[in-house]
Amino acid sequence: MLKKLLVFGVLIIVGGCATAGSTQTMPPEMTASWYMHGTRTANGERFNPQGMTVAHKTLPFNTMLRLTYENKSVIVRVNDRGPFLKGRQLDLSRGVAQHLGCEHLGVCRLSVELLDDRIMTYN
Repeated sequence: MLKKLLVFGVLIIVGGCATAGSTQTMPPEMTASWYMHGTRTANGERFNPQGMTVAHKTLPFNTMLRLTYENKSVIVRVNDRGPFLKGRQLDLSRGVAQHLGCEHLGVCRLSVELLDDRIMTYN
């Protein structure tokens, strides 16, 4: 019985350590621009300018976000790296910018919500 309790305790400690580093604090807003160039994204898939995807410098690939601009929301997936311009945290595909209604602005300030702190699988 003591052995089972010890194993259970170790599993709780190890499990807690494994998940503690996996969550990332998200700022409630990010500055974004959009892009429609390139043939491949940083994760190796073909770039789709009309897709619901974004580039971020550090978020893991396949992280799902809800972006909101002026009461319009869209769920997107991180599949690329960038932006590489100072002061911007996200690069949107053109499809995302069009859906949110900020395509004509060039740069916009979006509300950002991390939908799940686990990485979503995409096939």
